Amino acid sequence: MKKYILLLFLSFSLTIVSQQKKTSTKEKSDFWEHVRYGGGFSMSFGSQTTIGIAPSAIYDFDNGFSLGAGVNYIYNEIGSVTTNVYGGSIISFYQIPKIGIQLSGELEQSFAKQKNSFGNTNSTNFPALYLGAAYNKGRFAFGFRYDVLYDENKSVYASAFSPIVRFYF
Repeated sequence: MKKYILLLFLSFSLTIVSQQKKTSTKEKSDFWEHVRYGGGFSMSFGSQTTIGIAPSAIYDFDNGFSLGAGVNYIYNEIGSVTTNVYGGSIISFYQIPKIGIQLSGELEQSFAKQKNSFGNTNSTNFPALYLGAAYNKGRFAFGFRYDVLYDENKSVYASAFSPIVRFYF
């Protein structure tokens, strides 16, 4: 009798585990179908050299909203001063249907280290809250954003305005 109860218990347990695995696999595949990878980049050369990259991943909701996270790195050189900026961000998008405009909000925390030709270094960190608008065509978007928390005494950036160049796959 104990063998039958044990066998019944094990078969019931395996049935539950089997059903849970099928559900979990389906949920995973649905989730990953809504995730896109990409990010942005920046470059400028001349009297000032700037090279930046910002990879990120976002989740597309059914209602036009997207939410994600990213990291960023920027190298900047002006004369004898070099600056390395790195940080992380939380990104949100809203795609306005039928007109190709993407509204964005990004909360970013950045850390910067400046070094001059004399070997002196200066480290700082600063938050940014970017609100922006971009023209979006397929996987590519370009536009402008504005940092509402911009403080010229703390930020290493020259302006609160910056361009948006994004792509997602």
